Amino acid sequence: MSDFDYDLFVIGGGSGGVRAARVAAGEAGAKVALAEEDRYGGTCVIRGCVPKKLMVFASEYAPMMDDAAAYGWTVHAGGFDWQKFHGQLVDELDRLEGIYRRLLAGSGVETFDARAKLVDAHTVELSTGERRTAKHILLAMGGRPVKPGIPGEEHAITSNEIFHLPELPKSILIVGGGYIACEFAGVMNGLGVKTTQYYRGAQILRGFDEEARGLVSEEMIQNGVELHLGTNVIEMEKTETGIHVKATNGDKRDFDVVMFATGRHPNTEDMGLEEVGVKLGRKGEVLVDDYGQTSVPSIYAVGDVTDRVNLTPVAIREGMAFVETVFKGNPTKADHELIPTAIFTQPEMGTVGLSEEEARDKGPIEVYSTSFRPMQTLFAGREARVMMKLIVCADTRRVLGCHIVAPGAGEMIQLAGIAIKMGATKEDFDRTVAVHPTMSEEIVTMKSPVRTA
Repeated sequence: MSDFDYDLFVIGGGSGGVRAARVAAGEAGAKVALAEEDRYGGTCVIRGCVPKKLMVFASEYAPMMDDAAAYGWTVHAGGFDWQKFHGQLVDELDRLEGIYRRLLAGSGVETFDARAKLVDAHTVELSTGERRTAKHILLAMGGRPVKPGIPGEEHAITSNEIFHLPELPKSILIVGGGYIACEFAGVMNGLGVKTTQYYRGAQILRGFDEEARGLVSEEMIQNGVELHLGTNVIEMEKTETGIHVKATNGDKRDFDVVMFATGRHPNTEDMGLEEVGVKLGRKGEVLVDDYGQTSVPSIYAVGDVTDRVNLTPVAIREGMAFVETVFKGNPTKADHELIPTAIFTQPEMGTVGLSEEEARDKGPIEVYSTSFRPMQTLFAGREARVMMKLIVCADTRRVLGCHIVAPGAGEMIQLAGIAIKMGATKEDFDRTVAVHPTMSEEIVTMKSPVRTA
């Protein structure tokens, strides 16, 4: 008999924690418990990727209506019904949460709907007052949006609340320039809300390829988003007419809703982590080695709480690697190299590997890039542009990066990501026959570099 109540206690019922718990119990035969203080499914399912993508889908129908008319259809478009959509959204999130709960139960994982914090290296205390012991503890509490500390910010919402607005506002200010801010600017604009975005930096989507982010920025403005770069909120106050905002660019305006998308912090506060010896980083992130192990040998961490690569599929991979390492005797590092990513801006961006700027610093490169008006929207008279771009190592000919800005870029980059992960060269791309007529054929028909560096 074990000296502990469980082989594994998981804190957090998001994608990473649930996958680790299920696999440890179902495949490795471990005795597992999991505690979640909020809803099962975590950020991604409840207040992130899933509801966001459904809102993106909803917001993309407005330009489709215009295109349909240009293609000869008689379109009888009514207005967007937020209440109808939101009701279906809530039902879908409830359905998905139910699936997560059933998957855990089916794997034999005991669940606690309670907050858990650490007492020592092998003990957790639940908000119900109970204590449980485990040979291993996995921290998978994820992260949360944070506001930047501006006077009056209590009147603003974050991405957590945007999914559950009681009604669709007439105007919204979105503060921030990362992918969450830009995605919701596109969504709200597409749903017919007068959308303004402030970002303090010189260009949105910092860290991504400059040419790609430049095109996304231009297209967002073309689509109707009022984007102010080099601009931040000084202060805001609630008035009879909405939320009055003073900005660094001299603007003094009222908005129905203000949303901050100005960063996320790991959920490590008041968890007892430092008291038991778990080392944290500057933002409160749990510091781990390549195998997800913290400074306390019995305690591991996966997902956004480690603030490494904050993506759902990465958290799931880290959870699987943890189970391989700890319960299957097969030490496994989660692979964080060449991760394909989609940003559901309008237009979408898909990216894998190095940006042109990053690659330039590592050695000689060739840049292959093309931007054009795609056939579907060109026919409908829209000015929308797309971009395909490859970054190639001049010495090895390997494709170091691929960047796509286009409708469906997320779908395209998943497949391009396989080739690049396998080490494909530019000549491998050249040898591949184009699928015609598609946008993506341009990825294999770019014959001459536009520049070298």
